[in-house]
Amino acid sequence: MKLSSTLAAISIGSAVASPLIQGAIKQKHALRKRQVPQEHSHDFVLTIASEMLKLDNPKNIQDPVFGFLGDAAAADGAGDVTNLACLKQETADQAFTNAKAIGDLRGMAGSLLLQALERNTAGVGVASVLCNETAVNPEIAALTQHQDAASEGAGAINKAVTLELAKQLAGIGADPNLALLSGTFAPGDPNDSTGAGNSCDDEEPDLGCIFSKNLLVLDATEDEISSAVADVAQTFTGTGGIAATDLVDLASFSVASGTEVANLATIVHGAGAGGAGGAATATATDSAKKTGAAKETDSAKNSQTAGAGAGTECAAQATVTVTVVSTVTAGRAARQTADAALDVGAHEPAGAGERAGAGRNAVVLPLLPLGH
Repeated sequence: MKLSSTLAAISIGSAVASPLIQGAIKQKHALRKRQVPQEHSHDFVLTIASEMLKLDNPKNIQDPVFGFLGDAAAADGAGDVTNLACLKQETADQAFTNAKAIGDLRGMAGSLLLQALERNTAGVGVASVLCNETAVNPEIAALTQHQDAASEGAGAINKAVTLELAKQLAGIGADPNLALLSGTFAPGDPNDSTGAGNSCDDEEPDLGCIFSKNLLVLDATEDEISSAVADVAQTFTGTGGIAATDLVDLASFSVASGTEVANLATIVHGAGAGGAGGAATATATDSAKKTGAAKETDSAKNSQTAGAGAGTECAAQATVTVTVVSTVTAGRAARQTADAALDVGAHEPAGAGERAGAGRNAVVLPLLPLGH
């Protein structure tokens, strides 16, 4: 995810007339200003999640976007959530609970997509730290986030996340092809000094710039999605769903060439909790459970010096054991090593993005009229 900090005008009510916004509300709404980091690659997902979160927000999470930030920056919008590596999951979990309570398929689907989106990291090729807690809703608990496409083992992980997301969507009666929209960008160059890679952060509130600029790389084909959900039984009936083909032309995006699929049971904390695709005996490995533990290093200390208010959090190091299931050859073990996301967003002054990979967040947007 690529984030930039800006003074945003957030609509109190629904905004933007599109298939994503219930009722296609066109009237003007009262606006209030606040400092909220912006993320524009998958705008529609954050819009839906924000709408659902507002229905009941017992942990006082300020906005879904804070779940994509490094810990010190995320803390500003985390409300009562203390495990910041799990802030995005906490947000998705509560949004899903709220949507399910009113039978809103659009809201449930958007919440699942939020859980699966890539979390921002310190640079190209750096994988994000995983949440080490189990979500309340088994559909959320069955999922983890996408990883930077240039990070080790990301192809297999991202494909597995997309296929599992499709199963969870099918289980609630939503369009499983929506899972394809949770994908990320083409792999960037880890030596990119800007940290931007192949990303975008242009405001496009109807969908998101990854779609409007045709930068999305699909993790699977529609046939693979269909095959993945073939035996999934629908366990919920709601109203107001959305379909991927109502939003984008899936045929217009490229598809990742990888055929390997990671075993999410080895990396997702609570993967055995169930949901539509849950394996009853699957459990997170010890290494997966430890992915949220921070480990301070000298290089991390040095990288935290830029920018007033950038915070003093330590870079974390996470090791995840990935079991790969190949559709062509026998599975092989992969190892993912990640440094925790550095502080970005609201904490970074202009120009601070030049430090250790944070340049991927260096775009500063003007006053925005409608959410993110």
